[in-house]
Amino acid sequence: MDLDFTPEELAFRHEIRDWVARNLPPDISRKVHGALRLTKDDHQRWARILGARGWLGWGWPPAFGGPGWNAIQKHLFEEELAMAGAPRVVPFGPVMVAPVIMAFGNAEQQRRFLPGIASGEVWWSQGYSEPGSGSDLASVKCRAERQGDKYLVNGQKTWTTLGQHGDWIFCLVRTSNEGKPQTGISFLLIDMKSPGVSVRPIVLMDGEPEVNEVFFDNVEVPAANLIGEENKGWTYAKHLLSHERTNIADVNRAKRELERLKRIARTEGVWDDLRFRDQIALLEVDIVALEMMVLRVLSAEKSGKQSLDVAGLLKIRGSEIQQRYTELMMLAAGPLARAHIFEAMDAGWQGDLAFPASILPLASVYFNHRKTTIYGGSNEVQRNIVAQTVLGS
Repeated sequence: MDLDFTPEELAFRHEIRDWVARNLPPDISRKVHGALRLTKDDHQRWARILGARGWLGWGWPPAFGGPGWNAIQKHLFEEELAMAGAPRVVPFGPVMVAPVIMAFGNAEQQRRFLPGIASGEVWWSQGYSEPGSGSDLASVKCRAERQGDKYLVNGQKTWTTLGQHGDWIFCLVRTSNEGKPQTGISFLLIDMKSPGVSVRPIVLMDGEPEVNEVFFDNVEVPAANLIGEENKGWTYAKHLLSHERTNIADVNRAKRELERLKRIARTEGVWDDLRFRDQIALLEVDIVALEMMVLRVLSAEKSGKQSLDVAGLLKIRGSEIQQRYTELMMLAAGPLARAHIFEAMDAGWQGDLAFPASILPLASVYFNHRKTTIYGGSNEVQRNIVAQTVLGS
């Protein structure tokens, strides 16, 4: 197995790098490198730029308007965007629901929904978790009752990331109580502007309403919005979760944040502390190991070989690494790594209080990353899945 990039792949990398340098708005890049708040406009502005180039669906096949890149090209594209300070693409549309629509949706659904995702015009949200149904998604209770040519949806979803911006939401809904819990779940696309849909933000420890509760009160959803077959949604959900867990690993963002950690350590005068630098070195080794794991998977995919399903393993290692670099940033900043007022940061006046700009959002980022080992399937559950896959039940 050769993990070196070919001359053609290196040329592709430079093509992407040059394009990003010309098209990424500097104000957005500055926010990303400083871990500052990104607005909905920031996210959608960049999504539309990618969409206009045909690259928002960078993992899509040509048949659906994608560039048809191989696994290595997709990895290089993601790495160049991350290192340049591009916002992480909100994955719910192009990375998560689009592959499900491509694989299991009918031709009409593909014509109806994919163009808005590819252009960045339509913001999608994910309706999976419920109170009491997080890692155990098979226990979802949000109910969809078939009434002629429509479904009547009642129930609640929670932890819906950026749901306050959503135009559409893809939901796991219960359509049957017969048999095993997994066999009574369906996959439904719901317009969030429908009467009876309400969204209530949840303010997290970092002070941001990043996640939401979404309520459905007798919401009428056309039966044409059902993906695939009724009661087969668990199959489609597993297909989507493999994309989500691989996406959570996000080794490219970890590489960018490692460089930020080094800048903070130098700024705060702890770079010369050998014990602290040992911790940075250990983190860097783990990031390189994670990247090697990703490249091994991509190499197997490129050659057409079936590799071990490591989505859960990538999620475990990637999420733990994200928590470690935020912890080390906090340690580097010491007493100054405390919570800050977002409105003051946005106005720019907190920089006058003798706080280095590099550490202003550290406490908020640290708090926010406590969730990474929980969402997308908690790491405890993922370890069980990995153990069963490798060792057998």
